[in-house]
Amino acid sequence: MTTLLPTRPSPTPAPSRRTPRWETPAATLLIVGTAVAYLVNLSASGWGNSFYAAAVQAGSQSWTAFFFGSSDAANSITVDKPPMSLWVMGLSVRLFGLNSWSVLAPQVIVGAASVALLWRTVRRHAGPAAGLLAGLTLALTPVAALMFRFDNPDALLVLLMIVAVWAALRAVDDGRTRWLVLAGAAVGAGFLTKQLQVMLVVPPIALTYLLAGPVSLPRRVVQSVAALGAAAVTAGWWIAVVELWPASSRPWIGGSQNNSILELTLGYNGLGRLNGEETGSVVPGGGGGGGQWGETGILRLFEPAQGGQIAWLIPAALILGLAALVLRGRAPRTDGLRAGVVLWGLWLVVTGLTFSFMAGIFHAYYTVALAPAVAALVGTGAVVVWRRRDRIASRLVLAAAVIATVATAWILLSRSADFVPWLRFVVVGAAVVAVVGLLVPRLTRGRLAAATVMAALIAGLAGPAAYTVHTIATPHTGSIVSAGPSVEGERGGMGGPGDGRGRGDGQAAGRFPGAPTGGVPAGGPPPGAPASDGAPGGGAGGLLTGSTPGAELTALLEQDAGNYTWVAATVGSNAASGYQLATEDPVMPIGGFNGSDPSPTLEQFQQYVAERRIHYFLAGGQGGRSSGPAAEIAAWVEATFTAQTVDGVQMYDLTA
Repeated sequence: MTTLLPTRPSPTPAPSRRTPRWETPAATLLIVGTAVAYLVNLSASGWGNSFYAAAVQAGSQSWTAFFFGSSDAANSITVDKPPMSLWVMGLSVRLFGLNSWSVLAPQVIVGAASVALLWRTVRRHAGPAAGLLAGLTLALTPVAALMFRFDNPDALLVLLMIVAVWAALRAVDDGRTRWLVLAGAAVGAGFLTKQLQVMLVVPPIALTYLLAGPVSLPRRVVQSVAALGAAAVTAGWWIAVVELWPASSRPWIGGSQNNSILELTLGYNGLGRLNGEETGSVVPGGGGGGGQWGETGILRLFEPAQGGQIAWLIPAALILGLAALVLRGRAPRTDGLRAGVVLWGLWLVVTGLTFSFMAGIFHAYYTVALAPAVAALVGTGAVVVWRRRDRIASRLVLAAAVIATVATAWILLSRSADFVPWLRFVVVGAAVVAVVGLLVPRLTRGRLAAATVMAALIAGLAGPAAYTVHTIATPHTGSIVSAGPSVEGERGGMGGPGDGRGRGDGQAAGRFPGAPTGGVPAGGPPPGAPASDGAPGGGAGGLLTGSTPGAELTALLEQDAGNYTWVAATVGSNAASGYQLATEDPVMPIGGFNGSDPSPTLEQFQQYVAERRIHYFLAGGQGGRSSGPAAEIAAWVEATFTAQTVDGVQMYDLTA
């Protein structure tokens, strides 16, 4: 009776020390090609997410702002994440000056490094072909192509998670404590990048090493504790400094209500993301019945908003990963290949279930944290099962993976009827060729096998590749962005209908002359581009879009800028960001990202005005979304000072 199980135990194969002649040029083409492709059209996105770009600009002028991750160089408030990703971009800006490339190009380097490290990690046990397939799959994942060209912290988070897994699998090979300590340090650095999200990879790493580590169980436990200690030290030093630093001489911790990094970690960026009770959020959470962040449930990752980002190969990853585990079922406990499959599989399951059922703030681009696990399982599983293609069961598994993939691709491509409408038929045709080739033994041997493999690659990667090309060709701006074309049934970032691409299509961000199709970059045009023409919808920005000041307003803000701590103040960090990036002078973001942080209070703001530390108050921005002290400040300014309109923005001279 044919079975997937081997007839006798299979010893762990030694990692290949020989490099096939084709591997080096193939790997070079993969890594360099990824970097070059991601650099194409990069500056079209301007500042990308101007919320973070403004913090990068602030850190390039003030080491205090650099250390804390402040939104402005005068250190009124921080962004709502730890600053490690800002440090990378901030150093680039200090070296090359403030421009779109110096902000976004480091993300491309991080992306190429992620692809390279994933290739090496998978290759170590599964071989060169598996490593290259995993790297290629990651590079062509639409949400990865988006985030590795954007200034959110997710790009660095993904790289650090891969580093942690690479180090943990090295520990499985030789049992050395130093590898687990390195894995823990990578987790700690990930915490300083995006706080608790990095913890999603910790259970997979810990369970895998406890199961497969080559040393005794007591020693494995001790080593795991050492790794946890390394993570605590790597992340804890910065947390301790922030908590112990006198609050009066550091910026307010953005996203917190009590000026505490611990509150931010456990509340707004922690449990609040799971249960939907984020204090300070401007909209309620989701839940089983839906909400501003979409419905929760086991199929959430396949819904219109998320499907085109990541779902293309999830079914194949699960099928191939499970088959690889069965095929390695009788291998020794310390089998490195099986340990890798277990770790990547647990990463996919733990993170996927968390994203599927979290009721709080959830954006489609979060799914980039799944991309390495999906890619590694596809690369490893496909090669492991292909090696056993002499068995009908293995060929059936491969055929099932192709069928599941093409079914998923058909659904996803059908949601964008006007986007390359013929592509889904090409995918189906390739899948038919691949399935026939897999089911006929003669077509999986010799030169004919290459045609079967090529057809399977087209069936699996043509859809995400098309989405990735579209993503690279399209400018993306604002706080909520998505890869690929608009899809039917997709929800906008705040829960309403909309394309969700974050491209700034002129409706919320305005345009500047000569802008590429897709609109003005949030935060205004990059250096060298013409200023905004003050078209309706531009100017003040809003909760999710940066302001786009015109030339007259920018000149007015820059006038006598050196006489003030802040050249202006406005409600919300996004509204402030464009003004700050245009002038390169501090602009106070009242209330932080949501305008809901109690910083500054009305009394503090009045004191700043009395001391002539703020020149202008700029109205608009989040408008009616602000509450608490931000709303009180706006009302006081409106009642106390005289308004004037410049470039479509209502402003008040606080020194008059």
